[in-house]
Amino acid sequence: YRPNAELAMDGNGRLIPAENRFPSAAGGRGFGPLAAYVHGLGLKFGIHIMRGIPRRAVQANLPVLGSSARAAEIADVHSICPWNSDMYGVDVSRKGGQEYYDSLLRLYAEWGVDYIKADDISRPVHREEIVALHRAIAKTGRSIVLSLSPGPATLKDLAFLQENANMWRISDDFWDDWRSLKQMFLLLSIWGGAGRPGAWPDADMLPLGKIGLRAERGEARMTRFTADEARTVMSLWSVAQSPLIFGGDLPSNDDFTLSLLTNDEVLAVDQTGAHGYPFWQSGDLVAWVADGPAKNQRYLGVFNAGERPGSVRVDWGALKLPAVCGLRDLWQRADVGTVETGYTFQLAPHASGLYRVTAK
Repeated sequence: YRPNAELAMDGNGRLIPAENRFPSAAGGRGFGPLAAYVHGLGLKFGIHIMRGIPRRAVQANLPVLGSSARAAEIADVHSICPWNSDMYGVDVSRKGGQEYYDSLLRLYAEWGVDYIKADDISRPVHREEIVALHRAIAKTGRSIVLSLSPGPATLKDLAFLQENANMWRISDDFWDDWRSLKQMFLLLSIWGGAGRPGAWPDADMLPLGKIGLRAERGEARMTRFTADEARTVMSLWSVAQSPLIFGGDLPSNDDFTLSLLTNDEVLAVDQTGAHGYPFWQSGDLVAWVADGPAKNQRYLGVFNAGERPGSVRVDWGALKLPAVCGLRDLWQRADVGTVETGYTFQLAPHASGLYRVTAK
């Protein structure tokens, strides 16, 4: 919270990258050169934005590009973020409100932006501004992913969110402590099976590897999650088909963290699975299932969220599969074998397993 902070801004009240942090932005080039470099690596380029219009733009009453309106006419000075003092909300029912968001997205599209995380927009759900962003993206003709933050979103807004966004946070900020991870079992179960192509409930970043370099919470550190807990994060996010967004410093990864992020069989559960939901629970023992890409194939996640070793028994009939199935351990990248009727999985505290079950 930093009232009246200096902001890099153009003459139409649109925030632009500060040249002292992004020298390639000099000469009005914005994020264009950086996006081009990222695209040259075969990657996509994303930015984080705050809902609304800069307060400094309102104070200066700057013109809105594409409209005769000015900043003070479209700002809702009573709509403010509780943790950031840079912005006012935009009243899109006023002349120039939609045009302001249109001007933002034209700028982002010119830069080559592929992904936008819009913050302070989904708790509570600012419907009019979400719709304005959605419309503005459509007008650019560019494929841009819209991610809404923070959470938790509410299930009653599912249809609206599916219509107007590609991702929406289902939790508050997720960090590297067991209590937060255990809570995720409940939050993800609420949204179980709700994801569909182009519209996904988002359980937040993966706080793995080296995190906290410039964090709001804690100093620079390796994740506090144990190896079993870190694998549980990946197993749960994958079988639930949550977007996978790494929250650590990639160059600092150790071999174990890298193994979490590069297991193609585990990633396939997230990328090719569908309708993941928890189908069984007994105390702290939980089992999730998701449809696989092939007929008569399921992805199976088993979890021990308790403090003592436990076992999870899964009968293939519960997965709507025949009595004889092939079982593959995706973390080990190894076949368990052909198994009749079902299987009992042994789990250490806080541990998990991720499997593919295929009818024989």
